[in-house]
Amino acid sequence: MLKIEPKKGILDIALYQAGSSPRPADQNVIKLSSNENPYGPSKKSIDAIKRHAAGVHLYPSTNHLELRQSIAARFGLSDENIICGVGSDEIISFLCQAFAGPGDEVIHTEHGFAMYRISALAAGAQPVAVQENNRHTDVDAILGACSNKTKLIFIANPNNPTGTMIDAAEIQRLADGIPENCLLVLDGAYAEYVSNFDGGASLVQDRENVFMTRTFSKMYGLGGLRIGWGYGSKHIIDILNRIRGPFNLSTIALAAANSALSDLNYVKKCRNENARLRDWLSNALSNLGLESDKSDANFILARFKGAEEAAACYKFLYADGLIVRQVANYNLPNCLRITIGDEAACKRVHSSVRSFLESIK
Repeated sequence: MLKIEPKKGILDIALYQAGSSPRPADQNVIKLSSNENPYGPSKKSIDAIKRHAAGVHLYPSTNHLELRQSIAARFGLSDENIICGVGSDEIISFLCQAFAGPGDEVIHTEHGFAMYRISALAAGAQPVAVQENNRHTDVDAILGACSNKTKLIFIANPNNPTGTMIDAAEIQRLADGIPENCLLVLDGAYAEYVSNFDGGASLVQDRENVFMTRTFSKMYGLGGLRIGWGYGSKHIIDILNRIRGPFNLSTIALAAANSALSDLNYVKKCRNENARLRDWLSNALSNLGLESDKSDANFILARFKGAEEAAACYKFLYADGLIVRQVANYNLPNCLRITIGDEAACKRVHSSVRSFLESIK
C-alpha cells in the first residue's frame, strides 16, 4: 500500500470545474460558459503572435520588463510594483504560498471565485467562506469574520459568478478595518468591462495592505495564452518574485499581451458591445420572468425558480447547441451563468430560453 500522502488540505480540494466546451464534431455550437471575449483577440495581438512564432526556440524574458513597462504606461503605475503570471490564477497561488499556511485563514465570499479556496488549501491554510448579502459582497460580514488568523482576503470586483460590484467607499472601509497583518486582494479580472474603473489601483498606491490582480484572459481575448498581472507594494512584489518561476510566461504570451495594451479602440469597442448586449439580454430574460442582478462583467447570472428548473434549462440549451455554466458548485444551484456573446448568440439564447419556459408550462 502506498504510504506517500500529500500534505494536509490537498485532498480537500475539489477539482476545478471549467466551463464545458464544444466537442470537435459539434456543429453550430456556441460556448457561453467561460466568459471569453466572443470577438477574440485584437488584430494587433494576432500579428504579434505571428511575428514571434519563429523565435520560440529561445527562452523568454525572465523579468517581463517590456510588458511591465507597457502595463505601467497604460494604467499610470510603476513597473517596479508589477508582477506577471500565468493568468491571475498564478498570482493568487503565489499570494497564498507566500502569506498563508497551516494555522492561517483565507477569507473569500460564499459565491467567490473557486481558485481562492483551492489556492488556500494548497498552501495548507483554511479557507473561510463569508456570507454575501443577496449575491453582493458584505463588508460587515467580512470584517466580522476576521481574526488574528486571517492573512488574506480575496474580493473579486466585479464578482464572479454574480457580476455584482461594491463601490470604492466600501472597499476603502474594508481596507481600513482588516487586521494589520492581513492583505486585502482585489481581483480585477473583469475591471476592463467597467468604464472609468481602475480595479482598485489607486487604493493600492495609498496603502501597503492592498494588492490588485488583473488578467488578459477576458477583455483582451487571450485566455488561451494565460497572462495575468498583479500590482502591489515593492515589499509584496519582491516576496512574490522569490517564488515565481524564472520563465513562467512564454515569448508569444508576452508579445500578445504587450500588443493588446496598445489597441485602445478594440477594447472600447468590446466594452461598448458587451454593455449593449448585456443590457439587452438581461431585459429580454427579465421579460420572460428570469431575473438577474445588475452585472458589471461580461456575463449575467439568471435566476430560476429552483435547482431543478435551472438544471433542466441547462440541458435544454445544451441540446440546442448553447453551452452555458451551471453554478451549483458556487452555492447557486438555482442559477445559470451566461456569457455575453455577440448579437446573434444573445438572440439565440433568448429564443432558446423562451422555448424552454414554454415547454414546462
